[in-house]
Amino acid sequence: MQNKGLIRGFALILALICLYQLSFTFLANKVEADAKQAADNGDVSSENYYLDSVANQPVYSLIPALTYKVCRENEINLGLDLQGGMSVVLEVSVADILTSLVGDKHDPLFKASIARAHEMEKDAQEDFVTLFGKAFAIENQKNGGSAKLHSATYFGTQELSQKFTSLTAPDDEVLKIVKVEADGAIDRAFTILRARIDKFGVAQPNVQKLQQSGRILIELPGVKDAERVKKLLKTTAQLQFWETRESAELIPFLVAANTRLQETEENPNAKTEDTLNAGTVNNGDKDQAEENTEDITSILDEESDGSDSTVASNTNSDSTALSNTFNPLFEIFAPSISQDGKAFQGPLLGFAAIKDTAKVNEYLSRKDIRKLLPAELRYTKFLWTVKPREKGSNILDLIALKSNRKDEAALMGDVIVDASANFGATGSVEVSMQMNNIGAKDWKRLTANNIGKSVAIVLDDYVYSYPTVNQEIPNGSSQISGNFDIQEGKDLANILKAGKLPARTHIIQADEVGASLGQKAIDNGLASFIAALIFVLLYMYFYYSNAGLGANIALLANMFFVFGVLAGFKTVLTLPGIAGIVLTIGMAVDANVLIFERIKEELNAGKNMKSSIADGYKFAYAAIIDANVTTLLTGVILYVFGTGPIRGFAVTLIIGILTSLFCAIFITRIILEARVSKGKTINFYTGITKNLFQNNSVGFIAKKKIAYTISSIVIIAGLASMFTRGFDEGVDFTGGRSYVVSFTEDVKTDDVRKVLGKVFVVDGEEQKPIVKTFGDGNQVKLTTKFMIDEADADSLVEATLASGLVQIDENYSIESSTLVGPTIADDILKSALWAVLGSLFVIFLYIIIRFGKWQYSLGAVVAVFHDVLVVLSLYSILYGLLPFSLEIDQAFIAAILTVIGYSLNDTVVVFDRIRERIGTSGKFSDKDLINGALNSTLSRTMNTSLTTLIVLLVIFFMGGEVIQGFMFALLVGVIVGTYSSLFIATPVMLDTIKDKEDNEA
Repeated sequence: MQNKGLIRGFALILALICLYQLSFTFLANKVEADAKQAADNGDVSSENYYLDSVANQPVYSLIPALTYKVCRENEINLGLDLQGGMSVVLEVSVADILTSLVGDKHDPLFKASIARAHEMEKDAQEDFVTLFGKAFAIENQKNGGSAKLHSATYFGTQELSQKFTSLTAPDDEVLKIVKVEADGAIDRAFTILRARIDKFGVAQPNVQKLQQSGRILIELPGVKDAERVKKLLKTTAQLQFWETRESAELIPFLVAANTRLQETEENPNAKTEDTLNAGTVNNGDKDQAEENTEDITSILDEESDGSDSTVASNTNSDSTALSNTFNPLFEIFAPSISQDGKAFQGPLLGFAAIKDTAKVNEYLSRKDIRKLLPAELRYTKFLWTVKPREKGSNILDLIALKSNRKDEAALMGDVIVDASANFGATGSVEVSMQMNNIGAKDWKRLTANNIGKSVAIVLDDYVYSYPTVNQEIPNGSSQISGNFDIQEGKDLANILKAGKLPARTHIIQADEVGASLGQKAIDNGLASFIAALIFVLLYMYFYYSNAGLGANIALLANMFFVFGVLAGFKTVLTLPGIAGIVLTIGMAVDANVLIFERIKEELNAGKNMKSSIADGYKFAYAAIIDANVTTLLTGVILYVFGTGPIRGFAVTLIIGILTSLFCAIFITRIILEARVSKGKTINFYTGITKNLFQNNSVGFIAKKKIAYTISSIVIIAGLASMFTRGFDEGVDFTGGRSYVVSFTEDVKTDDVRKVLGKVFVVDGEEQKPIVKTFGDGNQVKLTTKFMIDEADADSLVEATLASGLVQIDENYSIESSTLVGPTIADDILKSALWAVLGSLFVIFLYIIIRFGKWQYSLGAVVAVFHDVLVVLSLYSILYGLLPFSLEIDQAFIAAILTVIGYSLNDTVVVFDRIRERIGTSGKFSDKDLINGALNSTLSRTMNTSLTTLIVLLVIFFMGGEVIQGFMFALLVGVIVGTYSSLFIATPVMLDTIKDKEDNEA
């Protein structure tokens, strides 16, 4: 082999780089081990305190800059399934962006077009702007077709019209400009979200834009407070400062509204004590009532005496309005008045239970109710406080704001340049804000005009505080003082500093994995990895004697390089990623097996050891390159079309293939040639394996009809099952929420299903979830579509779930949860189909180029298609019959594409030997020649397949229930792939070539 020095130098440099990258992980683990040892009885808080105290201290005295914090940031990234955490796919509302760009957002045609675009979005792949354009054309045609997007009503605003080529630009040109504006807004949203996450303090967060327009993936390993994360991500940071109205001005309006509702709402003819006491839930609420108003029941039961001290005396309504037996508004809303009926000073209008706020909003926004407002109060806005004033309470305050015709705040929050959370003079948490010069001037004017009155500080349509202005504030400083803790204060300050999102964001996919399930996955993954590696090392020595030791050294170097490259590229290592590495172990020996088998053939032909090694490598190169390139192409397709765990699997597979090729072709050869040059003996077999698979004479071609029959029976049965039973589809493809729940004792899935069905109720109908045992008998996986179409319903769904689970076991724990919205579920399915079809097309082209005949490509693609159908058939036939999950999800698609890669690997090796045996004679009709080629690859085929199968079996039994379904697909795929390369691919290729030859004759 030439250039040995160059190869040794490259290997040494690569090894040093990998050692450097892995050193961060080793050093970080050492510090964390010291922290565990220093902690009191494993106390997590003590452990965290220790790590915080040494975060900026050097871990190695000779390199002061090498601190624990630096090591932590550069160690191997563990995915959520290995250490717990949260993964979220956010979708930026492009509809909101379009609404902010149009001249008249209340235009009926615009609103109808937005609504139609949302409907079209469910079954389309185009971006929302394109869909809006199509929807606008349809709705416009309904109205005569006279409307134009370039008009001032739509996108012909002063800002956008300057970008038109003419003032009468056609709709398609306008849409292109709008698309650019929308993409720019999404980019701003991505930058703002990334800034928020950076300030959140999570180690090694992953924030990236996805291919779909408007979607952003955020992965936060180690995060435990999911609600805090969701709030941080969904808050648009629309900060506003509003002038307020006095509640005394509006109490008469409330009484008039209640009277009107008495006339229009249906009287239930009964008031239960529970309804009347909707606002009183605990002692904290009673204290609040004493400060602001008497309890709701007291207000409702109070008889009006007609004096000027009562609310009723200030209106033209009947004097007994509050004592009426049916008070639609006041039964759910308590006005802010004293016991003698006088309104309190300030903008606090009243309060209600959280569950009743939506109904109060509905009442107060009705047109007939709004008409009851006096002319001077017409532009009044009602907003709720962000949270209860008392911890544990469920009561929110309603604040009255002074609005205007355009519904604009007195001052917008984009003037904020800095914010910080601190403790105020009273000990409560305050968020201090500093404004720019323009904001400071407006703030000075605003505070000067409202001395003695309140100014409400509103974020995303929730009132955070409404302090009374005591004096003019000239320096642009202000504070938000609300009922929040220091952590919430810091989050709010970070949101304000990062800036306002250009549009709302919706969580359309979310995965939460508890640390306990993550640790279990780590333990199982490491155990299966070590066991599989040991097996391969022992097997290679057993079969190839001391030549196998050289392959083992190369294999260990390969593993070292794989982990080093993963660390260097900061690739997130997930459970499917570990599976990809372990699968790489099984497939890494394939190149060495090909080489060793060719060397054995050369030795049997009478050549000396040196020549046999040189010729063995020479003749094996074509098969090695073709087999690995096909698998590599599959990995690339997997990476391009996949997301999340699929992409992680693809990355490790690609890296594993490249490092395996380098180690097998170069490092193993250096070891073998070094041994030969020193005159040492090399054995490529042991006494047991010397004559295995020698002089085989299996008639593969003659058995093709039997193979066709067996395959047809399995596929026909599978197709019948697919059309009748279908598949056990996971939430990735159907949409919904999935939870893994652990109980203290074993539970029956039917019992869990019945209990949850009674709490998951929509329109009076029970929505029973799908419940399956997940591993041990005390752990279940449940899937539900309860409220999946409702936006921002996570908290309500989780509360409903908790109300059911607590009936089964008060000490239950949710180990992980997954949310997939209907839209993204549809996209995942389509991406998966494109991934399969794309890989088949790319491989078809590659084989044509390499082998020169389309019949080879046809045989390979038919065999792959056959393998995919068999795996799908078995998944459909066997789900529910096997004691582990056979869900069709993203991991299953990863398994299918891996099966495609493995099957092609095997088929290409067989085809390569056929091409070599046929040579230039082109005698494809010579069955003995073809059978001889197939038999000559049998040793390689069986060794590679057996090694891979045993590795997969080790992972299947030791890797845990999380990965069993995934491994089952790979097991079936390896068996079927080996079978199809011999009994399907080759016969199909030969049949088509013979048909062509017969036609030409």
